[in-house]
Amino acid sequence: MVYSEKLSFVSDYMEGCAPEILQRLAETNLVQSAGYGLDQFSGKAKEKIRLACGDPEAEIFFLVGGTQTNATVIDSLLRPWQGVVAAESGHVSTHEAGAIEWGGHKVLTLPAQEGKLSADSVAACLRTYREDENRDHLVMPGLVYISQPTEYGTLYSLTELEALSSLCREYQVPLYLDGARLAYGLACPENDVSLPDIARLCDAFYIGGTKCGALFGEAVVFPRHGAPDHFFSMVKQHGALLAKGRIAGIQFETLFTDGLYERLGRNAIQAAIRIRETLERLGYQQYIVSPTNQVFVLLDQAEKDLLTEQVEMGFMERTPEGAYVMRFATSWATQPQDVDALISVLEKAKG
Repeated sequence: MVYSEKLSFVSDYMEGCAPEILQRLAETNLVQSAGYGLDQFSGKAKEKIRLACGDPEAEIFFLVGGTQTNATVIDSLLRPWQGVVAAESGHVSTHEAGAIEWGGHKVLTLPAQEGKLSADSVAACLRTYREDENRDHLVMPGLVYISQPTEYGTLYSLTELEALSSLCREYQVPLYLDGARLAYGLACPENDVSLPDIARLCDAFYIGGTKCGALFGEAVVFPRHGAPDHFFSMVKQHGALLAKGRIAGIQFETLFTDGLYERLGRNAIQAAIRIRETLERLGYQQYIVSPTNQVFVLLDQAEKDLLTEQVEMGFMERTPEGAYVMRFATSWATQPQDVDALISVLEKAKG
């Protein structure tokens, strides 16, 4: 099989899984266990996640991937006439192929500041609906969706998250946090939001595995014994339930042993810091200065063509002026020598 000889910074889930997970899967391979997440490994993983969240009453479910998780959780928390409020750049608004709408719920998008919703804009949305005399003819905003980190790698501060949480509780609207890249947020030096903070302030969230060192899988957390009725059945209806649930359980048990989850995140953060510092030193313009594992750079056509001869990057969008917004994504598996090679390519491109 022929593999690309280019440096790959296109995404953060291009490799298999952390060696610790692979070893643990091999060690337990012939152990017989119950299915559907009722096994002993999943039980241990749930206890470790409850401890990390500081919530002994949290209800935890392991699902297969991010899109299935978002579609299942949102569907379970909304009534048929309700929609989900999200940033225009939110994952449920863009890269999920209309999965939320396919499930019967409209995504109600709001402008975002560097990928983040503000409490003021959400308040205006909720208030506008309540004050509209024709609201019975409208989609009711029934849930607020955010990501930590956001799709642009930015982070909600504790103050911002507290403001959103307070607002949602005032309006009795659930706050749901997508943690697909949560390991990179938790490991970021600029972050001031902990797992216990998220459990305290959100009504539902998930801890990402797929992009954070696992082969696949996400851990959905409903704090304070707050899972919707029959959520397990809804997981199965949405095709997100693993018969061999042990595979997800073993992975999350390992991720939450000896601080592995955040250690994996730190590797990506350290690599991304080196790339950002190089871009700044060489005079490249960054589109958004993300503090986490996604680095966004503005390139013209010639720069893009030159760099993509040797580096695989992610395309995000075109600016009104015609520049390309390209992304370097580091991961738990990014090697220092690959960052060295990328830095050399960037230096040569600036000549």
